[in-house]
Amino acid sequence: MDKVITIERHFLEQQKQHPEATGVLTSILYDIALAGKIISRETTRAALEDILGLTGRINVQGEEVAKLDQYANAAIVRLNQYTGRLAVMASEEVNGIIPIPDEFAVGRYVLLFDPLDGSSNIDYSVSIGSIFSVLRRTSPEGTPGTEEDCLQRGRNITAAGYILYGPSTMMVYSAGNGVHGFTLDQTVGEFLLTHPNIRIPRKAKFYSVNQGYERYWAREIQEYTQHLQHLDLKLRYIGSLVSDFHRNLLGGGVFYYPADSRDPSVPHGKLRLLYECNPLAFLAEHAGGAATDGQQPILDLVPADLHQRTPLFIGNKELVELAGDYLRGEQALGMFERIREVTV
Repeated sequence: MDKVITIERHFLEQQKQHPEATGVLTSILYDIALAGKIISRETTRAALEDILGLTGRINVQGEEVAKLDQYANAAIVRLNQYTGRLAVMASEEVNGIIPIPDEFAVGRYVLLFDPLDGSSNIDYSVSIGSIFSVLRRTSPEGTPGTEEDCLQRGRNITAAGYILYGPSTMMVYSAGNGVHGFTLDQTVGEFLLTHPNIRIPRKAKFYSVNQGYERYWAREIQEYTQHLQHLDLKLRYIGSLVSDFHRNLLGGGVFYYPADSRDPSVPHGKLRLLYECNPLAFLAEHAGGAATDGQQPILDLVPADLHQRTPLFIGNKELVELAGDYLRGEQALGMFERIREVTV
């Protein structure tokens, strides 16, 4: 039993490496883990509890809100609004910021989250997940948090991660000192360390993209995809960003969701910078990978809007860089050989 490391023990051991730490970030991460346990319980009982299907409400993204999505959003807010650790929150499901109620103290951190990524798959028992990032506020401490506190570059992230609800429930996170994965042991109700110090394999196996939209892509993306096929990468696409990213994080590969001409209302890509792309880009870089919008690193983008969208290429560093080469018109003869060594 000495080798069993709970998520709480892991957080405390990580905290000891930083004598200046106050324990506030540790507590936030543990609260997120607790929210994950609650949401995990409901995802496995969704049909029995009559929380499958849609609420009839349209969110700020113009999408129909699933009942379980609404439940997950409320759970995360409830567990974090009264602790005195946060200055403000923002969610993919909410139009503006989520202020801390007046009756509660405000803290120094900001929490951004997608309560249930892949919610269109809920009714079909496909793996889904919650994505989050934690940043330090930029406004004066002791005052209400602001939208500007949320509109920070990904480089400012203090900690980020996701909770995957599938055959098993996993929490994967980084606070800048490696990427670590925990599996929920349902018999004891605790996350246990199962994947310490995750690194994206250098030899890639998979490419993940909705190839049904290929006819709407720019020619450069079509050629990039053909290149990946020539490298004998296997196409694997679930349609839940967390699930596709998780597979490639452990198995090696690249996920991309480029801008396309399918929907004129979202010409700059579909995925949300603050709630999806920044947290996963943070994990990818700390696991030895990369993430870009095709032109520059995701973590360097300066958000102008809470619900800003962006193209995303994320995973194996060489394959992400190759996408940039295509989009910049820099694809050269001999690139096949340079990349082949990182593929199976």
